[in-house]
Amino acid sequence: MNARTTDGATIRPIATGVDFAVAGARLVALPSGAAWWPDEATLIVADLHLETGSAFARRGALVPPFDTRATLARLAADVAAHRPARVISLGDAFHDGGGPTRMEPETAAVLADLRAGRDWIWVAGNHDAEVEGEIGGIVVEEIAIGPLGFRHHPAPKARALGEIAGHLHPAARVRVRSGTVRRHCLACDGRRAILPAYGAYTGGLDVASRAFAGLFETADLVVHLIGEAAVHRFPATSIAGLDLSRDGTEARRANR
Repeated sequence: MNARTTDGATIRPIATGVDFAVAGARLVALPSGAAWWPDEATLIVADLHLETGSAFARRGALVPPFDTRATLARLAADVAAHRPARVISLGDAFHDGGGPTRMEPETAAVLADLRAGRDWIWVAGNHDAEVEGEIGGIVVEEIAIGPLGFRHHPAPKARALGEIAGHLHPAARVRVRSGTVRRHCLACDGRRAILPAYGAYTGGLDVASRAFAGLFETADLVVHLIGEAAVHRFPATSIAGLDLSRDGTEARRANR
């Protein structure tokens, strides 16, 4: 059954993803939380946070140690579906620098199989700036391909054009007829996009929070909510906590 926004627009799930554009480049937001750039045969993911469970276990917090398997299984499905020539991981691929050394041999073999036969680019993040062990591929601070630039931390707005970033784990609460719904999301205003965290144990930070202040042209902001098997697109006017003035500019941002 399709949901409706407060202004009556129907929200139709799109199982194959939904198009969005950054600096004129057409990409697709996938239900997994990844983005697909068909013109460059490039799959883009952010914040895998592999080996989060083992990192917590080292500190005495015992959580199920299956996050890496679950995250790589979803990544394997995306790779199988799209057969990318290139994969870009936008930083924090591992929860800490020692993550690769804690991977089980079978899990490490899965990651090696995913890398085989394609270019694999690891953008360094704040959690995994100094990775121990062999992870294959190449490690960069940031990289430009065509009109797009890929980095972990979103840059100031003056450098936003063409940026694809991660780090902030965007999520959004949107208004629908039955109330509100909150999900991880890909956030985009046509100038930059910030991808949701892909890792199985990762949380989400509300795009209406102050952490996102100044990063987007608010009136142009669109959030692509990640559903169970679909992507749902909502305009800025549907985002709870992000109040807009009558001319569509931002009037108030949630105090959190």
